This record gives sequence, C-alpha cells and structure tokens, in this order.
Amino acid sequence: MVTQEQRKRQLAREKFLRQQQRRTSARRKARVRNSVIASVLGVIVIGSVALYTTGVLKNDDKANASAETSASPSAAPSKAKDPCEKPAAGSIKKLTWKKEPAVTIDTSAKYTMTLATTCGDIGIALKAKAAPHTVNSFDFLAGKGYFDHTKCHRLTTNGIYVLQCGDPTGAGSGGPGYTIPDENLKDASLKSNIYPAGTIAMANTGQAHTGGSQFFLVYQDSQLPPSYTPFGTVSADGMKVLKKIAAAGESTGAGDGAPNATVVINKATVTKS
Repeated sequence: MVTQEQRKRQLAREKFLRQQQRRTSARRKARVRNSVIASVLGVIVIGSVALYTTGVLKNDDKANASAETSASPSAAPSKAKDPCEKPAAGSIKKLTWKKEPAVTIDTSAKYTMTLATTCGDIGIALKAKAAPHTVNSFDFLAGKGYFDHTKCHRLTTNGIYVLQCGDPTGAGSGGPGYTIPDENLKDASLKSNIYPAGTIAMANTGQAHTGGSQFFLVYQDSQLPPSYTPFGTVSADGMKVLKKIAAAGESTGAGDGAPNATVVINKATVTKS
C-alpha cells in the first residue's frame, strides 16, 4: 500500500517534471523571439511554478529542481526573517557563447569551488575525474565572472529539498548559450534514486545532455531520478549556510518558490590544487 508520504513524494516528482517541461518550452520560445521576450517568459515560468532543477530541476536550466505539495490552496507564504546580508556592489555579466568550451582541466587534479554568497561561503569539492565537462564548464564560467552577482532563484521545501542557482536572469530560463553532456549518473552516492544532502548537481530541461549553467544544492536527502549530473560535494560549513537559507523558507508558502533569504552569489571561484 502506498503511504501518504510516498504519495507526497511521487506528486512532488511529477510536479517537478512538469515544471521542467514548461521551462524547456519557454526557453525555446525565447530563443525564437528575442532576449527581451526570454526575460518575459522567465517571469511567466516563475509565476506558473508554484523546483527542483534540476532543471530540480530542470532548467530550469538541474535544473534542476519541483515539488508537489500537500499544502492547501489557502496556505500563507512564509514570513521568516531574511538571515542574509545585502549583496555586494556590482552588476551581472549576461554573457553567452555559441559552444561548450574545450576541456582544459586536469582530471587528475583536485578542484574546489567557492560560492561567496550573501548568506555565507559555500565550499564545494568538485568531481573533475567523474564529471570533466561539467567541472570544466564551471571553471570556465567562474573565470569569466558569469555567476557573480546572480541570485539563487528557487528553493524547494516539500518533497525535494534544494536551492537552485546559476541563472543570470533570475527567472529560471537563462543559460550560457551552450549545453554540456550528462555525466556521472551512476555515482556511488546516488542510491535508490536519492540525491543525498550535500550534493551539487546540474539542472536540465528534462532531456538528455541539456545542462547549461543552472545547478542545485541539496540540503536534505531528496528523491529524484538519476538524471541530473552530480559533480561535487558541499563542505560542512557550506551545509550550515544551506540550512540557514532553507530555514528562512520560500516566498509562496507552498514549498516551491523564491527563497525568503536574499541569496546572491557575490563571487564564484574555482581553484585547482
């Protein structure tokens, strides 16, 4: 017999997939029209999503996302206090490229990424050997300042538990102009379709090999199909930051929306050691 909790998770996964499909459609329309329409569609997508990413998570970009909730239609939005600081001065670089950058990282070396956010630093050990295209792309984008001053636009708190970031538009429809292949989908950490807390994975459109720049950070074990490239592990201190963000809740009160915390990546850096 299916328990209520199992049904809740099933509904969450189904909603997540539907949201990813909507976002994929929005992105296609945006490309056909123009960048201005893309921004408008991004807003529409946000309004229709009531997450991971992904998409979770579809792109959203993993992107993931998101979650079908058991909350009633009258659920009130969370009013938790914003635990984060004001963003650093600066503007977003809305850059795009026609193709994926050539893989130049040393897969035998160790790489770490640091997201210096308004809520605290999130350190991530990257899996260069297992996900070379993904890590190489993040090394490239971080080096170009692509993630700097961008908002983490989505937080899910019901069914799946992720924070989604990496979209310069802040609407869930943006990307770098190129896609990267799925990788590491049989990672040993993914057991019984569970992305464990501390995982960072790519969002996508719901189709294979459609990851771009959006990613999601798992702050609590989340049941998702193994379709989102896991490419790193969040540090213990980084998990504390994620927990703080999650504790502040999201804006809709339904378990999937913009985080109440002002989560802005002031600076993203990738370091080789």
